[in-house]
Amino acid sequence: MAVIVRAGFRVVPLTALVISGKTQPMSSQDHPQGRSQSRPLSPHLQIYRPQYTSVISIFHRITGVGLWAGTLLLVYWLVATATGAEAYETARDLIGSFFGRLFLFGWTLALFYHLCNGIRHLFWDIGVGLELREAFRSGMAVLAATVILTMVTWIAGYSVMGGG
Repeated sequence: MAVIVRAGFRVVPLTALVISGKTQPMSSQDHPQGRSQSRPLSPHLQIYRPQYTSVISIFHRITGVGLWAGTLLLVYWLVATATGAEAYETARDLIGSFFGRLFLFGWTLALFYHLCNGIRHLFWDIGVGLELREAFRSGMAVLAATVILTMVTWIAGYSVMGGG
């Protein structure tokens, strides 16, 4: 019989804790405060309040997906350019429209966020900035750098292109 030992708890048969991944009622002997309670076997989003660091991490994943979508638009533009003048004009009109520019703005924001947060993770890989206060500050720096880099890019782009 397999057993599991948890700190502060008595030895409990493994089969008593895990049965098809569903919530198992705890007896008063198993519960640390001596009361019977039904609880999930693993933490769930409904239990925990989102924290700043977790939100930053989730945004990093979301921007990764956004970069993938933007790359599809880039591939469309390249194929249209190689296909001919008419296809290029259609792509240019689509990307130059209000929604196209809005998408490009979001893609630029995602690009710089993912870049800055990736640099932050490189510092974490060498052991720098792992304290909670430092992680919070570096997260704020990532957000600030994202906004600044995005705005500078778009201002420079509109300056070069004539604002059209």
